[in-house]
Order: sequence, then structure tokens, then C-alpha cells
Amino acid sequence: MSVKDAVTDRFHEICKERNIKINELANLAGVTPSTVYSMMDKNRREISIITIKKLCDGLDMTLGEFFSAPVFDNLEQEIK
Repeated sequence: MSVKDAVTDRFHEICKERNIKINELANLAGVTPSTVYSMMDKNRREISIITIKKLCDGLDMTLGEFFSAPVFDNLEQEIK
């Protein structure tokens, strides 16, 4: 799994746990829904740490809390 896929999976997991939709996540974070939907797009490979931080702020969690999930433990090599 790539880092980008792990990040989007983690946001989907948190949204499911908290019973919030992607639009709600965008509103909580103060970003446009299109920003979040674009980030979640499987075809888009790049993801901004600034966007991740804003979404974490909207979820009232730290980056450390976000990245301390098992999904990040065995990621594939990004250098090819």
C-alpha cells in the first residue's frame, strides 16, 4: 500500500468511526468539499501535508494521533 492510499484509508476509517461524511469533514476542517474529494481520488497520487493537517485540526486530533495507526506500519517503498 502507498502512503497516499494509507492516508485516505485512515480518513475513511475515522469518518466511519465518527459517523461523519466527507462533506462534513471538509466543513469541520474549513476546506472545500472538492479539496477532500480530490484528495480521496484513487487516481490522484500526491497529497498535501497541509491538507492532512487541516483535516486533522477539523477532527480535533494531532498529526501524531493520525499517523499512529497500524495502516502506516508496513507501507511499500516510495523510492522506485
